[in-house]
Amino acid sequence: MEATAAGKYRRTPLERADQQVSWERSDQAFFAAGACHILAWACRESHPEKSIGITGLRLAAEPQVFHVYATWNDWAFDHSGWNPESQLFMVNQDFEARPLERVKITANLAAFCAEHYSRMPHQYWQDPLPRAHAYLRRYSPPWESDHRQT
Repeated sequence: MEATAAGKYRRTPLERADQQVSWERSDQAFFAAGACHILAWACRESHPEKSIGITGLRLAAEPQVFHVYATWNDWAFDHSGWNPESQLFMVNQDFEARPLERVKITANLAAFCAEHYSRMPHQYWQDPLPRAHAYLRRYSPPWESDHRQT
């Protein structure tokens, strides 16, 4: 799958206000906007033998990130599957039509959520972790010989 800007799937006011409505979106929309951080940490958890990093994107000079994804070498994993990180950055910057900054996330999930006003898994309508792990399994990571995007 080709890298797609997270902003394409921004939640509506109703989706932001109603967790069930947000939950009922497609997997891609759910993990692009509203649960991207859950997917990134699930990716890290699923590959403990790899040096999976977590990166956030924010508008230049803004304190809050608006999208989070997992990284490995020059690759990134988010709602679009595995793509070159530079490509993911550019499609998001082009979509936002403003300069973006990458932010290396070194905090754990709980600290990240507290700092960036994001939900912990228990704060969703249902547990998003099984959904994140199922979504992750749709994509072969770049270090596997059968690397595929569905």
